[in-house]
Amino acid sequence: MYFLSKLLLFAVAAVDVLLVHGAPTPLEDTKSSELDRRIDTTSFSRVSTTSKRLFQLAGKTQYFAGALLSNHAASTTDMYPGTNAWWLGHLPSNQDVDTAVAQMAATGYKVLRVWGFGTTNDASNRKDDVYYQVLNSSGQYFNYNPSNGIARLDYAVAAAQKKGLQLILPLLNNYDDLGGINTYTNVYGGDHNGFYTNAKAQAAYKAYIEFIVNRYKSSPAIFSWELCNEPVCPGCAASVITKWASDTSAYIKSLDPHHMVSLGDEGWLTATSAGTVPNYDQSHAYTGYNGVDFQRNLAIPTLDYGTFHMYYDLWGYNASWGSTWIAQHNAIGKALNKPVMLEEYAVKEGLDRVGIVGPWQETVVKKTSVAADMLWQFGTVFPSGSRPLDDYAVYWNSSALGVLGAQHAREMAAKKAVATL
Repeated sequence: MYFLSKLLLFAVAAVDVLLVHGAPTPLEDTKSSELDRRIDTTSFSRVSTTSKRLFQLAGKTQYFAGALLSNHAASTTDMYPGTNAWWLGHLPSNQDVDTAVAQMAATGYKVLRVWGFGTTNDASNRKDDVYYQVLNSSGQYFNYNPSNGIARLDYAVAAAQKKGLQLILPLLNNYDDLGGINTYTNVYGGDHNGFYTNAKAQAAYKAYIEFIVNRYKSSPAIFSWELCNEPVCPGCAASVITKWASDTSAYIKSLDPHHMVSLGDEGWLTATSAGTVPNYDQSHAYTGYNGVDFQRNLAIPTLDYGTFHMYYDLWGYNASWGSTWIAQHNAIGKALNKPVMLEEYAVKEGLDRVGIVGPWQETVVKKTSVAADMLWQFGTVFPSGSRPLDDYAVYWNSSALGVLGAQHAREMAAKKAVATL
């Protein structure tokens, strides 16, 4: 989702950053060893991976709505829901993080999608935000301030690990909120679409990737790395993002061959899929206008699974189309023998969420072999008064969460771990 930073009401501390001189190469954090004390780096025994069209967690192949309980013995049949909680590493209060993580764990969530990016071009304008990186004419900086820098993500990763949760970490945002593509092009030239082929921008982005991946790659709290939240290149040939995704995912694999990598896209289709998916048409989601070809991208060897999102109302479709969208991406996953994840889907508060989402979840459970799905987004009341939520948030202990989260997870648990549909 793209409506984010305008909703933030955070209070944070002053700037404390380190400059990356010359060719962007991240500096080692010498200010604190607290991260090493909090994160268990002893083994990769809990690394999640793929098993053909499904995911394997803790040595067990299974469908999941969010995630399997990844620290149980491999014989477990328990299943648990998962969610998007983009804001976890941007909360300035430890108490807020602890409260949210405890509630998500109590709800049964085991995989959370949390923003791993936070870039600004002007730190003086970000006094009310947490941020991890500054890009400007004088260089590339990483923010090590314990109050509003990378220490906030450190704390979120450690808190998640403590509760046995795993995180999907997107490393870039398509939108301007919290450090999008334009924070790179503002400094290195060109426009949004030019980012994908801008050598200087890509060098800086890879420096940030190295900074984040090397910082957390030994943590059992990592589920996967994600190239970008909802990348698009409107009007571009789809080959632009496909090449970028291939190059960038290969770079991440060179740093961390153990963890999975995904693109993080919405799953836009093109004529490439006309002969693969049912009910293909020429409406917006199928035109290729956004410069994304889900099928070609899923074929990239260094992308382990495919993601697709669904906001029928924002995209001009009716609710029943949601099940078509799910079935189409399932068909592509089947053709390429890779897992596909419905990574974001939601209905606004005030509508009949259970009535609208229910048929989509039935399609996932009974009519497809979609490996996993995750609601957007978990909501709660934070002790500090921070409000990083939107109209799609589903609040913990609500009746809607009970049906769309826990009940759906139990239905996914009942599926035999064989992808036949």
